[in-house]
Amino acid sequence: MNNNNNETIFLDKPPFVWFISGLILYSVLCFSLETLPDLDEQFRRFLRYSEILIVAIFTIEYLTRIVLSKKRLRFVFSFYGLVDLLAILPFYLAFAVDLRTLRLVRLLRLVRILKLARYNIALRRFTAALYLAKEELIIFTVASFMLLYFAAVGIYHFEHVAQPEVFRSIFDSLWWSVATLTTVGYGDIYPITLGGRLFTFVVLMVGLGLIAVPTGIVASALSSVRQRQVESEN
Repeated sequence: MNNNNNETIFLDKPPFVWFISGLILYSVLCFSLETLPDLDEQFRRFLRYSEILIVAIFTIEYLTRIVLSKKRLRFVFSFYGLVDLLAILPFYLAFAVDLRTLRLVRLLRLVRILKLARYNIALRRFTAALYLAKEELIIFTVASFMLLYFAAVGIYHFEHVAQPEVFRSIFDSLWWSVATLTTVGYGDIYPITLGGRLFTFVVLMVGLGLIAVPTGIVASALSSVRQRQVESEN
């Protein structure tokens, strides 16, 4: 079940898989509960003890995988190895630095969600699909950034004179292009000229197609990965 064939089989047994998966979800729940206001001290203490227990188990799992892996360095610097490390790193960094001033480091605890990809077949299949379609997705991403820039230049050309305080520069117009191409449309910045509105209509139509492209790419890759698995099982 695990992609790393060098690790012992007991780490891939269903009981352990379900236990770790449940622990990951419980960790995410505790992370969310910590943000609730007016928590009493007893409950905060419970959350702290829960975090200690979770990190202890994740640490034991991480060290076990290193010790029992035939190619230890390869595992340490692999995707799952780095995920396992980042899942426990914020806890130990808290002893050296004040994480209240390093909120980004505390957010690394959410990396634990990625640990689910190791134990879930569907998530592993999705990861394989992303890897299979990586070139197409990279091309699409580059094309999307280019389109965002062109949309910003276009709306700046149409609206700068009419709304100099809103569309002050192409950089200000980039926010409009992001909101429009993603079809979010916050409404905080909008065109008032005829040319700007017609241009916005075109950008909106392109944005609808922009959303469909990666969906089709990933769906096709998922189908291909699934077909390969069926053929390998047969």
